[in-house]
Amino acid sequence: MQNLFSTYKIKNLELKNRVVMPPMCQYSVEKKDGIANDWHYMHYVSRAVGGAGFIIVEMTDVEPDGRITDYDLGLWSDEQVPALAKIVEAVHSHGAKIGIQIAHAGRKAEDAPEPVAPSAIPFDENSKTPRALTTEEVKSMVEKFRSAVRRAVQAGFDAIEIHGAHGYLIHQFHSPLTNKRDDEYGQDLTKFGREVIEAAKAEMPADMPLIMRISAREYVEGGYGIEDSIEFSKAYKDAGADVFDVSSGGEGQIAAWGRPGTHAAYQVPLARQIKEALQVPVMAVGRLDDPILANAVIGNEEADLVQVGRGMLRNPYWTLEAAKQLRKENIVPKQYEAGF
Repeated sequence: MQNLFSTYKIKNLELKNRVVMPPMCQYSVEKKDGIANDWHYMHYVSRAVGGAGFIIVEMTDVEPDGRITDYDLGLWSDEQVPALAKIVEAVHSHGAKIGIQIAHAGRKAEDAPEPVAPSAIPFDENSKTPRALTTEEVKSMVEKFRSAVRRAVQAGFDAIEIHGAHGYLIHQFHSPLTNKRDDEYGQDLTKFGREVIEAAKAEMPADMPLIMRISAREYVEGGYGIEDSIEFSKAYKDAGADVFDVSSGGEGQIAAWGRPGTHAAYQVPLARQIKEALQVPVMAVGRLDDPILANAVIGNEEADLVQVGRGMLRNPYWTLEAAKQLRKENIVPKQYEAGF
């Protein structure tokens, strides 16, 4: 029977357990140059020491104006590679694997002088109105994603995650709420996301998995639901996505079907439906901090990997504590054995 501490393998990604630290923005690049610093090193390496099987570095942007804030990480320059490579090496030395989330905030780029988006529709009344990208600019944006992925591979990451969720640029393209274009990228709402995936795969080793993060449901008036996300996810699977990281929300402020759940495991049913419909591995996220619950999600085959976000922000050693609570094999570093 599978459990939270079963090993897992997809392509060349071999994980010692099913515990994933999800990408969570730290907004800590004080020099505003997109380069990871001591905070990022400590943040990610401590979770590797803490037993997580797989760590995903936070949203890392393909151009300066693609950041949510100027304090975000970037991979638009070769100068940003060495600091990330240092983190990768250290994480590996503690027995964990590490991926990175590549993204562009689109209309949600708060510090960009002029955000860009599929269409000139602001996020809300307090946000800047974005400029609609020209067709040629969209094609150029695909190449920016390609270059960022190439740098991520150079840094030694074990997997790449493309951010197509939470109201950021790729999400903006595949949502009818935000894509009102009349060119090829409006006629086919998945075209931009598919081209980004294809460009990324062209830069990745054939045995490296590509993860696609999606919002499986929008909590806004007129927003799409799970049946729609199953359809666009099929297009992304066909383009080369190997794993789906299933979240929800992010594309508006006004709730239509009730606000995002506050109960434990509220997004797990979405992950399960994507898994069943597409027959692909999925990662579940969303209030899965209870080890017994996280273990059940794996044991019940609702998801292949479980992401623990807030729990790991509170406790870098969440995985060690979970192993103790679930009475799994002792994975505690020898230096910490006295504490367990």
